[in-house]
Amino acid sequence: MSSTTLPLARTVRGAITGLRSLRSLHTLWQRWFLWVILAVLVVALLATVVWLAGRHEVEQVQTALDRDTADAVSDLRSGLQRNAQSLRATQAGGLDPEHWSVEASALLRQHREWLRLEWRDARLRTRAAVDTPYRRRVFEDESRGPDQPDIVQACAGARKASGPVYSSSHYVPAASGSGLEVMELCLPVEGGGFFVATYSLRDTLIELVAPTLTRGQEVAFTEVDGTRLVAVGAARRVGTRVFTSQQMVELPGTALILRVDGWRAAPDLFPNLLTGLVTAISIALVSVLVLLARDTRRRLKAEHDLADALAFRKAMEDSVITGLRARDLQGRITYVNPAFCEMVGFSAEELTNHVGDVPYWPTELAQEYRQRQAQRMAGGVPPREGFESIFMHKDGRRFPVLIFEAPLINAQGAQTGWMSAFIDLSEQRRIEELSRASQERLQASARLATVGEMASLLSHELTQPLAAIASYASGSLNLLRHAGHSTGDHGEVAMAVRRIAEQADRAGQVIRSVHDFVRRRERTREAVAPQALLDAVLPLVRLQARKLGVRIDVHVEERLPRVQCDRTLVEQVLLNLARNAMQAMDLPELSDRVLQLRVLIARTVGESGGNAGKADMRRWIEFSVADRGGGISAEVAARLFTPFFTTRPDGMGLGLSLCRTVVEQHGGALAYEPNRPRGTVFRFTLPTA
Repeated sequence: MSSTTLPLARTVRGAITGLRSLRSLHTLWQRWFLWVILAVLVVALLATVVWLAGRHEVEQVQTALDRDTADAVSDLRSGLQRNAQSLRATQAGGLDPEHWSVEASALLRQHREWLRLEWRDARLRTRAAVDTPYRRRVFEDESRGPDQPDIVQACAGARKASGPVYSSSHYVPAASGSGLEVMELCLPVEGGGFFVATYSLRDTLIELVAPTLTRGQEVAFTEVDGTRLVAVGAARRVGTRVFTSQQMVELPGTALILRVDGWRAAPDLFPNLLTGLVTAISIALVSVLVLLARDTRRRLKAEHDLADALAFRKAMEDSVITGLRARDLQGRITYVNPAFCEMVGFSAEELTNHVGDVPYWPTELAQEYRQRQAQRMAGGVPPREGFESIFMHKDGRRFPVLIFEAPLINAQGAQTGWMSAFIDLSEQRRIEELSRASQERLQASARLATVGEMASLLSHELTQPLAAIASYASGSLNLLRHAGHSTGDHGEVAMAVRRIAEQADRAGQVIRSVHDFVRRRERTREAVAPQALLDAVLPLVRLQARKLGVRIDVHVEERLPRVQCDRTLVEQVLLNLARNAMQAMDLPELSDRVLQLRVLIARTVGESGGNAGKADMRRWIEFSVADRGGGISAEVAARLFTPFFTTRPDGMGLGLSLCRTVVEQHGGALAYEPNRPRGTVFRFTLPTA
């Protein structure tokens, strides 16, 4: 071997030895790692077995305690029922107080849980009473009157149920400073009256609950809210564990909780290790399968619930009449419901993912809608009360809509777009138009009713000018027939002709006033002088004023501006208020009947519609109608402006309601106040032209 091959061989052997050492270290580390994992699993398994064994023993102790408590509740109910039957049996030998007292004393000697037995009549007055011989007397006869709330309540329930009823527990103080928790049993007696038995709750536990239950544990009565009433049994020992069981004792009329606190020693650490180990391994395997099955079932249930929720939401969205639309942050429509498609006449495929102007925008409003959409996409917040807009149906028809918009937030709290709701206002507008037309018809009916009431006055009023016309015409004919050429005769004829013209004009003015009031014309507002409004209604007002003997006092300020109003409607308001005022003065005891009509510049105006607090730069004219009648009572004032409410047998109840509506449509306000020294003043305002 040459000198050059020896170093090379040594180098190769060293490399091989190093590789073997590295492989051995890797195998050793892997083996120890597996052992560590195995040890951890065994320790975990043992700890689990110990914990499960201890828990199993705890559950057994608790189950036994629950069973004992349930048996005690059953014994307690049975004992109470037997006591009630024993008490009912005392009336078998006849209801004689002395005989009953003897039997009651015998019962008290047999039942230590009873403190007192009483026989009361139907009014809960005591006829006979016996106290227990095993305890110093607890009750005084004076304190057991017929007005004890617990006994009254229990006996009322017993009378209704025709059976025994218990009262709620209450505390009775004793002379030694202590006291007793008691409850009352009321049992109805044949022929009237009640037997009342007073239970001591502590003695009830001692006598009616098995003695084995109170050994090594505490038994107590508590109220439903957890308040402890009485307790018997052993106190807790040091180093013990508390086990508690509660059962409801439901009695007719009340309910108590029987609580048992057991003092048991802590369970052994290793009750049966081998059994526990095998059981734990089995439970572990089964638990894995159960968990997998439960997880699979939970996933299936979640998918089923999700499908149901989607179907429910789809059905709900398809059934609503409100249009729904969702848009992303770029303004593309991502969802529309059938109501929205029906509203605009386009299908969902035509609207979804539409880029640019949507087809239901009117052409003349497209620029405005683009600006509004850009503002919304930039983060502008729409008003919560919504806003109105105009949409175009596929057939070209325009219709108004009310739009509500809100940000569309995903599950991560980020905004992904906007959600909009649309309400078609076409039907609402149609109903409003019908309502307006109905209101106009009601106003016309009210005017016609007013004319009908004045028809009788017209017949009387027109007879005077027509009779004067006939007289002057006859006189003129006689003068013309017998007159010569004297100037005096021609003067008398001219005077008679002028009288005829005056009386004819008077009759014609009355007829024209009624005609102008009744005729229907378009609702146009015009500038009218306040004096002209009064002159239009005064002929009709004077008709009724002459009949009722009312004097009319008119006062109009000088240089008043014109008012902007619907002349016919305002004349109706003046006429209605004047007629109401004159009818209010149609009382036999009134001698001075004066109707005051005033028109002047208004100092303040109380507007309707919640605008009273805003500044009003307009000028206002105030009209007032005052009477000296009996005034308005508080009962009538509460319903004064209610439609179809009237105090007159022949009234329709629409006058004041229509008056207020007309005045408020003009922007003014109608109010009233007492007149001095008597009567009422109605005031309303109109804006100047």
